[in-house]
Amino acid sequence: MATKRMNVLVYSDNGSTVESVRHCLYSLRRLLSPNYAVITVSGNAIIKEPWTASCALLVFPGGADLGYCRILNGQGNRRISQYVERGGRYLGLCAGGYYGSKRCEFEVGNKSMEVVGNRELAFFPGTCRGCAFSGFVYHSEEGTRAPQLRTSKAALSNRSVPDVFRSYYNGGGVFVDAPKFESHGVEVLANFTEELDVDAGEGSASVVYCKVGDGAALLTSTHPEFAAVNLDPQVRLPGYEKIMKALKEDDQGRADFLKACLLKMGLQVNQEQTAVPSLSRLHLSSAEASDTSVLVEALRDIITEHDGEEFIIDENDTFHLEKPSRWSLGSIKDTLPSMADEKHEDKKDNNIEEQDMNIDYSKIVKRLLIHDKDLPEGKDTPYFNHHAYVANLKHYRGHSREKGRTFGNELLYGEVVTSTNTLLEKNTALLRRLPTGFTATATVQVAGRGRGTNVWVSPTGSLMFSTVIRHQMSLMAQAPVVFLQYLVALAIVEGVQTYDHGYQRMPVRLKWPNDIYACDPADPTGKTFVKIGGILVNSHYSDSEYLCVVGVGLNTTNASPTTSLNALSPPAPFTLEKLLARILTCFSTLYERFVRTGFDKEFEDLYYKHWLHTEQIVTLEAEGGIRTRLKGITTDWGLLKAEELGWDDRPTGRILTLQSDSNSFDFFKGLIKRKV
Repeated sequence: MATKRMNVLVYSDNGSTVESVRHCLYSLRRLLSPNYAVITVSGNAIIKEPWTASCALLVFPGGADLGYCRILNGQGNRRISQYVERGGRYLGLCAGGYYGSKRCEFEVGNKSMEVVGNRELAFFPGTCRGCAFSGFVYHSEEGTRAPQLRTSKAALSNRSVPDVFRSYYNGGGVFVDAPKFESHGVEVLANFTEELDVDAGEGSASVVYCKVGDGAALLTSTHPEFAAVNLDPQVRLPGYEKIMKALKEDDQGRADFLKACLLKMGLQVNQEQTAVPSLSRLHLSSAEASDTSVLVEALRDIITEHDGEEFIIDENDTFHLEKPSRWSLGSIKDTLPSMADEKHEDKKDNNIEEQDMNIDYSKIVKRLLIHDKDLPEGKDTPYFNHHAYVANLKHYRGHSREKGRTFGNELLYGEVVTSTNTLLEKNTALLRRLPTGFTATATVQVAGRGRGTNVWVSPTGSLMFSTVIRHQMSLMAQAPVVFLQYLVALAIVEGVQTYDHGYQRMPVRLKWPNDIYACDPADPTGKTFVKIGGILVNSHYSDSEYLCVVGVGLNTTNASPTTSLNALSPPAPFTLEKLLARILTCFSTLYERFVRTGFDKEFEDLYYKHWLHTEQIVTLEAEGGIRTRLKGITTDWGLLKAEELGWDDRPTGRILTLQSDSNSFDFFKGLIKRKV
């Protein structure tokens, strides 16, 4: 089995600076979304989690590379080296460039700042020596420059790469004698054009590409990921204003060079930078309009008034409550809030550069339209048909064996949101007043959340939703809350296969504990599986009940970044509205029966019918590398059962049980690793 590399991991831990990480996320997401999930990763995760199979690019940003050494020397660096040698890609920016070289020489002779020593990764087989330009001061812009770089267009296939451009610099080195290492697979992609303050040997390489086994590393001394729009214009230092002006003038050249570097690394890059879209209004509605009014009344004690307007001010977000009649009187321009509108209410400056900066979404007021008379119309929500959704919800409800409250009756929809899980789970005052089955869904998420270090890539065409479950403590003896992740996984598979007539053979399966896989349509043998969905369950305990938010991301109609349901040759293409209605009615039916019967034999048989792991042999790293055969899950607490194997893979009689919250299952390598 093989998995597609769809994660771009940016190191964010000891040694990295917050600003460097933010710049990386900003620029890489604009060039690589939606083909890749650009997310942060900790040193602990690099050492202990199974990240390598799904990682397209590992990025080490600016900061101080001694911090990287403290965390990763030894086991961490061995994993990074193996990842690159086996076909992975490493991008080292400034401090990440020093770290990726065989030797680091920084401010030699300066007793207060000197850092000298060999480095374990050694992707560049020589020395990175700095500072290339004097004046560097930690946590300051005093050493900032905008040096001119001359590109090696012969080594870069992108025709739009400029001959020369200026790039942000603050403390980087030069790759000493880089041309001499050509026989070692080193290519110089850019050189400084100005005189340097250290001995660069032959050449003056500022960016190098290093072939490493089946993979590659690209190391830079400057910061091509630093977009001018994100630099602080308020810095008051001699010459800084001139530096800012030069960087702004050359910003397109910088972006084109970064794009060419990513293409050189074999990544799929957008032809134009993709701006993260602005947050849209949220629409609150119900299958029965009167239920919306009932819900709003339940929220009344947390609604505050200010100048005649109603707000819910919660822990993570502030919601401004509006009625459609008021909204329809405004112009289209008024419905698209600028950053200036949100951050400075007394200003109306709709400055594009200000909108395009790194954004703290929690500080943006979320506008919430209350639809207590009718469902939202198509002109208000062009990417989600509420009438089709409700019609299908009622159709499936009519055929359900359970006649209780149907999940999804109350719906919160936004065309562009931060994260459906965050909107519910991080706003506890709101969450405590929402009914079981309340669902939030979106067309695009700009800050999606996944399990552990994972993020679900959420372009248009993915079905993304989060559902509230209020699970009473009194149910725990018979129906433990841990089974929610299994119930929603079953609901997804059952929902796909009972979507309509002819869908029962859709090749969709479950991976323990919370992923959805499908047969890869590119493999005619049907033996390769690819991930098409993920599940995240968060819970709070309050007043004798578990307040749970069950989040789902499922590739449905989108073409990238991985296989979607519509790529599996269904009888007719899936639609998001109908599929959401089907999964929610399945989830509702399964949950209603679960609270009565627990995870009984019928549930167990249904789960094994759909899961991937029957009799699979895996290695338990946390148990000293013993081999085991998977036998199923326990029906009391949902633990994974594994039978120990001895000589010639014969059972020893010992059964081990594993928790999903403390173990990570690398399905493609047959490994179960202990999470720390």
